[in-house]
Order: sequence, then structure tokens, then C-alpha cells
Amino acid sequence: MKGLKKLYWLVGIFIVMYFLPLGNPKVSNAIFEAFKLLQWYVINHTLACVVPAMFIAGAISTFLSQASVMRYLGPDANRPLAYTVASVSGVILAVCSCSVLPMFAGIYTMGAGLGPASAFLYSGPAINVMAVFLSARVLGFDIGLARAIGAIGFAFIIGLSMAFIFRKSEHVRNKAAMALPPAPKPTRSLWKTGLYFFCMIMFLVFSDWYNTNDVTLNLKSGTTMKASIQYATQDFIEVKEYKADGTRAIDALRLDRKDIAKITPEDNFVMRVHAMKWYLAGAMLLAILIMLKKWFTRAEIKEWMNATWDFGMMIIPLLFGGVFVTGFIGGILPEKGVAAFVGGNAFLSNLVASVIGSLWYFATLTEIPITEMLMRLGMGKGPALALLLAGPALSLPSILVINKILKWRKTLVFCLLVVGFSTIVGYIFGIMVH
Repeated sequence: MKGLKKLYWLVGIFIVMYFLPLGNPKVSNAIFEAFKLLQWYVINHTLACVVPAMFIAGAISTFLSQASVMRYLGPDANRPLAYTVASVSGVILAVCSCSVLPMFAGIYTMGAGLGPASAFLYSGPAINVMAVFLSARVLGFDIGLARAIGAIGFAFIIGLSMAFIFRKSEHVRNKAAMALPPAPKPTRSLWKTGLYFFCMIMFLVFSDWYNTNDVTLNLKSGTTMKASIQYATQDFIEVKEYKADGTRAIDALRLDRKDIAKITPEDNFVMRVHAMKWYLAGAMLLAILIMLKKWFTRAEIKEWMNATWDFGMMIIPLLFGGVFVTGFIGGILPEKGVAAFVGGNAFLSNLVASVIGSLWYFATLTEIPITEMLMRLGMGKGPALALLLAGPALSLPSILVINKILKWRKTLVFCLLVVGFSTIVGYIFGIMVH
């Protein structure tokens, strides 16, 4: 079976490479956009976000006992407690879907029920306090409030729906887990393990701290402008300039780094924390190293490294491939093209917004300026909410990884639930605020 999967991939790549019209300017530009997005992802999110998440996933599978995971998140756990814990996790994590994936893989392989695990998978990137406040401030109080209520409700509904739809297979999986021999008694007290995981999660939160990307640019030509950075690579940055009325230009401006004299970030609380995020993350890392030295054995640390390596080899290639394909599609169908399909509040507009949101890759909070731009290009409030509900929780890279963990049936149902509920809620919201 593995051999056949490799054959399918090779045949697919062969067909694409054979027929790809490289002479078409739109296609060549889309390839450039794909590499640009991938480089941006590598620079800004791999080391600061994905790698720490891999270590947390490895730690979950190594240092958390299966009995503990089953007790609080397993199929027979207290439902209100299990779904509440899973559904509010995003308030703490505030990370993108790609960062949640390794942790989802960790708790699911340790025996967490499909329902709570799915609730965690949705809520991790979707229920973000900062995202809710920014949505209300930038897009309107009504959209911010609807996003907060919808995201929390979705986590419960999607988790319960997944558990109900796949109750038979989950029953078999639960029986197999219960048949395993009991785990050995923990070598550390609960507070030590809890403190260790708290520092791990805080390292991830600080290392991936949100960058507003609003800056003042001083060019060597003497020009000064306020702008929002869209992409930053080793050679250039792509910005959208702020106009006198505070709105951003629709078209992006590309600047060579050698032409820029100084980049000054916007001065606010978020950016002040961002300026010292590596000091805060470093403090957490130092605490982790001290705990490892005092409380963990070499054999345990080796097992943790092996588990982290396994998660990395399973997830990172799929993330990179998914980000590359997302960049290519974005080059073929840019924001102006998307806006043409999501105008007004028709049911089809909401469906298109949900589908696009489920495939588009959003880093933490980047969905807000993108949605703002689409609304200025004619996107209705209903489709805007649908995009915000579906977008952060899913992306093409995350779908590839979810399929690796859950297999295609459960992955398809999870995606259909996210897209379906987002479409319906966006459509109803659009009618209410019209």
C-alpha cells in the first residue's frame, strides 16, 4: 500500500511537471509566489512556531501517561469537562493551525477521544482572544462578537459531531486502548510535570508572538511612509502603504532591502512584547533546561527526542508542501480575484468564502487584514464571518497533516463540518446584519 501511495505521488508530480505551461506569465508568477510564501513561512514560522510545537507533541507522547489523557480527554471522560478543556485551549495557545497539529497528534495518539481531540484541533487556532478583539476593532463589533460566539460554539459542535459520526470506530479504538497494560507509576509529582508543560507552552506563545507588521519605513531616498508588511524575504519586503485616512492601499509595493534605511515597528503593547519575545522565550527555555537536568533521566530525554523526531518527519514535509501549493494557488487567484466570488451575502458567496478559508494558509491573526482587504473590495459581512470561522482552523497544509493522522474519511468529515457550519452561520449572520 505504501508503495502504491508513492507511485501515485510520483505519477501526479510527473503529470504536473510534464504539462505545466512555464511560458505562461501567470503560471511563472504563481511559482514565484509559491516560493515566496514558503520562504516567508520558513523564516517566520518554522523555528519560532512549528519546531517548538513538535517538541511539545513529543513531550505529550513521552511524559504524559495514557491513563491521564484517557481520564480527562478519552471517550469515557466527563463530557462537559473534556469538551470545555479542549474548546478553550485556543485562549491559551493563540497559535496557527500548523502549530496545533503536532499537539493534536500527540494527544490523539495517546488515547484522547476523537470528539475532544477534534474540538482541540478546531479551537487551538480559532479561539484567540487577541484575534477576537482585533476582529471587533478592525472589521466591526458585530463581526468580532459573532466570531467569538461562533468559534466557541463550533468547537463543541464539531467535536460532538465527530464523536457521534465515528462512534463505532472510536468504540473499537477505545477497547484496544483499554486492553493495553497499565502505565508505570509516574516518576515525578503532578506539579513538576505541570510546570514543565506550562513552560513549554509559554515558550511557544512567546516565540510565536504576534507581529502587527505595522511599521514606519525610512527609505534612503529620504521618503518616509507608514505601511503594513505583507511579506519579508532575504532580498525584499512587500508592503501596503497606509493612506491619510488610515486605510491601506489595495495594491502592494515591493521594496528592495538595500533601498531601506530604517524600519521602525509601531509602538504598542503587542509590539513591545514582540520586541523582547526572545528574552521571554529564553527565560522559559532556561527553566525547561533546569527542570530537565533536575527531574528527568537521560533515557526519558532520549525517548522525548526520538518522539519529537518522528512527529517532525511525519508533519514538516507535509506542511512545507502544503504551504508551497497554497502560495501557487494564491498567485493564480489573488485577493482581487477572490473578492469577485464573495460579494454580497448569497449562500454561494458564503460557501465560496468558507472553502477558500479552509484551503488558504493563515498565520496567527493574518486572517484579519486579509478579510479587511476583501471587504474593501466588496466582500459581504456574512462571507467575511464564514472566512474567519473556517480559515484559521483549516488550511491546505493542515488538511494534509490531519489526513496523515486521522485518514481520509475522518479528515473529509471534519473539513465538511467546518465548511458547512461556517457557510450556514455566515449566511444567517449576513441576513441579520443586512
